[in-house]
Amino acid sequence: MRGQNSRSGRWALGALLMVWLSVPVLASTADHRQFEALEGPFASGEEVTEACLGCHTEAAEEVMATRHWTWEYHNPVDGEVLGKKSMLNGFCIADRSNEAFCQACHIGYGWEDETFDFSNPFKVDCLSCHNTGDYKKVAGLAGRPAVERTEYPPGSGKFHGPTDLAEVARHVGKTSRETCGSCHFYGGGGDGVKHGDLDSSLVEASRTLDVHMGLDGGDFRCSTCHQTESHAVPGSRIQVSAVDDNRAIRRGEQTDRNPATCQACHGNAPHEAGAMATRLNEHTRALACQTCHIPTFARGGVPTKMGWDWSTGGQLDEDGKPFQRKDDDGHVIYDSRKGDFTLGENVVPEYVWFNGDVTFTTTETEIDPGNAPVPINTYHGTPGGEDSRIWPVKLFHGKQPYDTVHNTLLVPHVAIPDDSAFWFNFDWAKALEAGTEAAGQPFSGEFDFVETTMLWPITHMVAPGEQALKCGSCHADEGRLADVEGVWLPGRDRHQLLDRFGFGLAGLMLLGVLGHGALRIVTRNRRKEH
Repeated sequence: MRGQNSRSGRWALGALLMVWLSVPVLASTADHRQFEALEGPFASGEEVTEACLGCHTEAAEEVMATRHWTWEYHNPVDGEVLGKKSMLNGFCIADRSNEAFCQACHIGYGWEDETFDFSNPFKVDCLSCHNTGDYKKVAGLAGRPAVERTEYPPGSGKFHGPTDLAEVARHVGKTSRETCGSCHFYGGGGDGVKHGDLDSSLVEASRTLDVHMGLDGGDFRCSTCHQTESHAVPGSRIQVSAVDDNRAIRRGEQTDRNPATCQACHGNAPHEAGAMATRLNEHTRALACQTCHIPTFARGGVPTKMGWDWSTGGQLDEDGKPFQRKDDDGHVIYDSRKGDFTLGENVVPEYVWFNGDVTFTTTETEIDPGNAPVPINTYHGTPGGEDSRIWPVKLFHGKQPYDTVHNTLLVPHVAIPDDSAFWFNFDWAKALEAGTEAAGQPFSGEFDFVETTMLWPITHMVAPGEQALKCGSCHADEGRLADVEGVWLPGRDRHQLLDRFGFGLAGLMLLGVLGHGALRIVTRNRRKEH
């Protein structure tokens, strides 16, 4: 009876959650087209923000307290200050010296070097998250929209704008997949480059691509899971909630838990129907939900970069001009500015034990180039530990510059059109000298390229339940978890001594049965004789 009541309670909670998530979002009670303060004209984004703050008086202060604004993060493992503005990666490598280009995805205006004023509320860009259409921040303009027709890069023949800021401001609304995705889908230099589970195919996703975001599924926006409070958005690939062994969060409940975990909605016993429910729920003690429910990533038609070799960059055509090479599907696989790319679609993840703790290789970390590939980040976890689960990850392979004297990964200056940027002069020595100087990093002048790896957690593109991995995907000799340490899988693993003992015991049992049967036959015949 107790088990039946528990099961009924979970069903009731699940039904309550579905009702909660299906409640239609009410339209805003404010029509911004009617606000005189937004009539414009506006000469700059800062003027728009000033108008916004006339009503939303606390918004800028809230935004400036978030990681979206500071691009900084304090690692709870060792207290180290990390974040986008100082971390390294295997894609565009580093932000320093390239700020005017990279900060097209910053929620502010004018961050182009270390002099940016993080305390100025008018530098907050309200439109970057709340526009509903015709608004774009051009890479290279330090997070500013092109308010007049602008050629960038200079001499490229590429023109941007003009942007009618008043028109955009009068049509602001709630955040959407498009506004979040304008940065998170395109990080690292293009659509789907970094994450593998985030790309433009999610804007109008089908249920089979993502059961939550599919237009014919849950039709979630990003904020449905990443429930924001005071402009602070929970969930981060730098600080992942790897384990959430709790019940579902009730609507209106005050809690410090991350609302963007699977368990926040589904609880820690999500399988509620069928003979296998109990068995599957036991698996959640070792497996992240994503391990079974995201069978592959980059499956929406947008390839993700699985490898990036910077060492081959700088090749020019017979006219001395940079060029690109594309595959049969029209995807760029070589770019003179960036080198060679390896692309992947419908990629089967790698799997690692993960407890949420990550250590990162920084500009100060001494590496061992003789023991390549060098891990840019390392996921920690204990096989079978209560604080760890087996997670699916994208394993990215890079090749990037390092100092052969100091044995440190180097920060290159690549993106800003000047005589020291690699994309414009194809001179690695100049690019590394300028980049390391901007980053305050020692540079001996001697460099080479080293292979690197980087892990990215896979948590989007959740498939419908009927497409989740079947038992044989793992419980097989060459199953998905074959290389994961500390996993004993019936049907795959065996111990020779244990096998001998088991077969020996079975043999003895068989002999006992045969002996017993023989005795019965003999004694029966004797009874017949008497």
